[in-house]
Amino acid sequence: MNTRHDNTRQHILETGHRIIAGKGFASVGLNEILTTAGVPKGSFYHYFASKEQYGQSLLEEYFDHYLADLDTLFAAEAASGHERLMGYWQRWQGKQADACAEQKCLVVKLAGEVADLSDAMRITLRDGTEQIVKRIARVIERGVADGSIPPLDPHMTAQTLYQMWLGASLLGKLHRDTAALENAMAFTRQLLTR
Repeated sequence: MNTRHDNTRQHILETGHRIIAGKGFASVGLNEILTTAGVPKGSFYHYFASKEQYGQSLLEEYFDHYLADLDTLFAAEAASGHERLMGYWQRWQGKQADACAEQKCLVVKLAGEVADLSDAMRITLRDGTEQIVKRIARVIERGVADGSIPPLDPHMTAQTLYQMWLGASLLGKLHRDTAALENAMAFTRQLLTR
């Protein structure tokens, strides 16, 4: 593929990510994304058939990076299952607690917004979050096996923890404080500690 074309597509995705992560999907028009990116409308439609397809591509790209990063974090051979998971939750807490206007987590930002607007985007979010939960469950399973995590049902625990952290992130945005994230961390430590 032509590098210039790859770079333009990537540039549109990265620009949109920054804007949509701060404002949401529905409130951002294509003109704002394209003006900020310095890209003509025709170039957008060369890569994306619609704003919805663009949103789906944005989410797919987000999950590709997120899952690769998660795989790297969870691959730490010297760390126990407990240490790997706590590292993940500590990183989550740090990123969500940042007082920056540019929210990094598109799942937290868009899940409620697009679930009723776009079935394609909803399915992309659903599938991506299921992949995250599966990875967390595998680490819980390893932690149970290495004795660093109490005997818990890996999938149910992973799903419950992920749901709790998503909810805590949303509450943190509503209250504009870190209390919900601190509570999530305290409960996570309690649950995962032998």
